[in-house]
Amino acid sequence: MHVPAPASDTRGDPLGEPDPAGEVGSPRPDRFRAGRLKQRADFLHVGKGRRWHGKAMTVQMSPRRIGPAGVEEAGRFGFTLTKKVGNAVVRNRARRRLREAVRLASDLPARVGHDYVVVGRLEAIRLPFGQLLDELARAVERVHAADAPRGGGRRPNRRS
Repeated sequence: MHVPAPASDTRGDPLGEPDPAGEVGSPRPDRFRAGRLKQRADFLHVGKGRRWHGKAMTVQMSPRRIGPAGVEEAGRFGFTLTKKVGNAVVRNRARRRLREAVRLASDLPARVGHDYVVVGRLEAIRLPFGQLLDELARAVERVHAADAPRGGGRRPNRRS
């Protein structure tokens, strides 16, 4: 038998603050609500866009392809880590830290109508969480800068 949690329970918020409505686990309105990338085609599309490399992560960004309804929603984030980072336990720990950083970053400069892929590195586990938040915000800001390199990595052939 399931017993509902009391209204004063703070398990839903990692900062220890109860939700104003008294509901456990409901999102607070002052936080950034990011969507999730789940389909491979979306990851491949974002991989062709702009990117910025940091110590703990690489952030890739691309404007979203408008869906059939044409509704613009907040930025969507996807997370990926390669086997170079470590075994499944290490990769999942890094992915959880990166997801939590995106969830808690209320001042994240992510734009509506854009998709982001965060490619994690082993440093995502080693950095203190405050520095991870700072690097994530800096990465999202820089990936929108005009001088951010485009994906693809090859220059056109200049032979005449």
